[in-house]
Amino acid sequence: MTPIIEFSDVTVCYDGFPALDGVSVQVGGGAIGLLGPNGAGKSTLIKTVLGFNRAEKGEVKIFGIEMPARAIEVRHRLGYMPELEVSSPKVSAVAFLTYCGRIFGISRVDALERAHEVLNYVKLGDSRYRNMETYSTGMLQRVKLAQAILHDPKLLLLDEPTNGLDPDGRIEILDLVRDIAARPGVTVIVSSHLLPDVQHVCERVVMIDKGKVVHEGNISEMTAPRHEYCEIRLRENDQMFVAAARDAGFECARLHPSNTWLVRLSQEGGAQRLFGIARDCNTQIRHYQPARRSLEEAFLQAMIKE
Repeated sequence: MTPIIEFSDVTVCYDGFPALDGVSVQVGGGAIGLLGPNGAGKSTLIKTVLGFNRAEKGEVKIFGIEMPARAIEVRHRLGYMPELEVSSPKVSAVAFLTYCGRIFGISRVDALERAHEVLNYVKLGDSRYRNMETYSTGMLQRVKLAQAILHDPKLLLLDEPTNGLDPDGRIEILDLVRDIAARPGVTVIVSSHLLPDVQHVCERVVMIDKGKVVHEGNISEMTAPRHEYCEIRLRENDQMFVAAARDAGFECARLHPSNTWLVRLSQEGGAQRLFGIARDCNTQIRHYQPARRSLEEAFLQAMIKE
């Protein structure tokens, strides 16, 4: 299967400074998170996919097409939701999206019909005729997503899609993105500094720092259970239990802000001993499971290695 995005030893420079430094990565279908600190090269990578940047070294192919020589052809098959605003405050959402459709070469009738379809999909149908200067931040984010999917692209690039949203608005946008990514033949790249957003939507991640790919892989593998640690919650008498467990040689730490404790099972039969300690402290372990490494831990570890 031909990769949707293929970078082979790609270097992109700004005034002689390598924003991407020998990047080699392949991206297939589904949802992929692009993670990295500010200035890591995430935006440069996206602009290179769009054909705005020319590699000084290496090769870039999108849909098997060499870039940036055939960038216009590629852009007709991808959608882009930028971090910055793209809407026109004095026009309605339906007029704006119809205009975007005409830019893509869609007839006016079909562009208008498609504008209504995507506005309904992003749940802006009731506000489609209002000028966008009256829209909230969340509504403007939905307009940006709507223009990105207007022409039914097979590759969708989302740059900070939940920027400025409240918790409910974030989940609504992320659920829409996850629904789009689940469609056959669609690839979604989510560039974000919010790791929970990436974990909510994506199956794989590419981590980039100082212009280099420092790690890539499946989120499920990166956050696999760590069987030498467990997470427990108690019915009561937490402090008595923790003191007794530490006296018995267990390492315990509270996972804030919850009432869950992380315990290191450093000895044979550790789990059974913990239940015995709970009984001796006149309490019960109500929750017990192997601890998982968080995506944040995996991310920080990748950054430190680099």
